[in-house]
Amino acid sequence: MKAIFLDRDGVVNKLVYHHEQGIIDSPFTVEQFTLINGIAEAIKLMQNAGYKIFLVSNQPGIAKANLTREVFEEIRNRMTKMLAVNGVKLDGEYYCLHHPDAIESRLRTICECRKPSPGLLFKAARENEIDLTQSWMIGDSITDIQAGQRAGCRAILIGRMKCELCELMHEHEVKPDFIAPDLITATQHVLMKGDSKWKSSLTRQMSTILKNG
Repeated sequence: MKAIFLDRDGVVNKLVYHHEQGIIDSPFTVEQFTLINGIAEAIKLMQNAGYKIFLVSNQPGIAKANLTREVFEEIRNRMTKMLAVNGVKLDGEYYCLHHPDAIESRLRTICECRKPSPGLLFKAARENEIDLTQSWMIGDSITDIQAGQRAGCRAILIGRMKCELCELMHEHEVKPDFIAPDLITATQHVLMKGDSKWKSSLTRQMSTILKNG
């Protein structure tokens, strides 16, 4: 079985600028969680093409005391409901809540599940009988690409190449298989690389999604 592993923040939902901290980060409140346009349509296309869709995400917000576990679960529920309204259900969610500098002592550890380590992908693959060599990791950071490739997947970076990113990728010897500005474009690339039976209808489907987006 093949899968698409998605990072969450910046891929599924919009990142948030937190004025008090002066940082761009994950949503810290339920109200801040907003899906990125086209995410539901992209997931539908990938699932229709035979891919299982899993979230694999570092979520150190609880460890850093930016939010409580209750709020974290409420955000997850909001995501589930928003996707369901669009007829989409994820096949699984895998989160790393740890951080080596966590304020909360029980979450302060150097673990195997925090990306760039591939632990989350290995766990998802083991529990769902996923062939990692036929799968993709899609994320918006170098750590996503590292985790995916270390697990044996192909990897797509969401974003636009910048000089600083080029230098960082060179420093860490990281090279994504493809760079896409958004998940819709990444989906198009994945499906064009896959089963040829999807290629004939893909252009029409993508044109409809982009027009409506």
